[in-house]
Amino acid sequence: MATTTATRDDKGRFTKASGRKANGHAGNGAGRGFVVAGAAVGGAALGLLAMFGRKAIVQAPDLLADDWLGALVAEHRAVMKTFDAIEATADNMAGRRTMLLSHLKATLTKHAIEEESVIYPALRQSGQREAADELNREHGYVKQALYELGNMPAESPEWMAKLRKFRSELEAHVKEEEERLFPMLREVLSEERNKALTKAVNREGFKVA
Repeated sequence: MATTTATRDDKGRFTKASGRKANGHAGNGAGRGFVVAGAAVGGAALGLLAMFGRKAIVQAPDLLADDWLGALVAEHRAVMKTFDAIEATADNMAGRRTMLLSHLKATLTKHAIEEESVIYPALRQSGQREAADELNREHGYVKQALYELGNMPAESPEWMAKLRKFRSELEAHVKEEEERLFPMLREVLSEERNKALTKAVNREGFKVA
């Protein structure tokens, strides 16, 4: 099974690193979904959704990560690849846009529950109450953007402009988490506590994936 870990570069920033190659001979549909989803959705997103099912694809980053931070970073990358796939569509591809937006919403909903139920409370306990509250507030605007996109004609140029604005705002949110707050949280927690957070993130994500 492939693994995804997060490491720091020489400037202390968080980056993603790949682990072992996945065994291409996984025996069942769910296993195949986990292997393929490690690469996240891209141009073949619709085929993956049809072949393996949304649950396997959305859940896969958690299963392929060594710890809670690696899992959340992998989910961030999967989300951005879905944005890439949507931005590659033309205005006459409303059906594809709608399907990809549905996948994006499912992924972000699961991700938000993991962070809001596990990581943000841990941030508050570590003394980062204001930062955690701000991240939680920003999640409200993520939900608002998804709602507005879902209620606009997907074939309109205004739809794509809104999607790109949404992506830019989300990237700023992700950067704050990956480069500052989440690494800081992992540093101040014990190994045992980090393992407990990993289990909790996986448990919460599996409930809603």
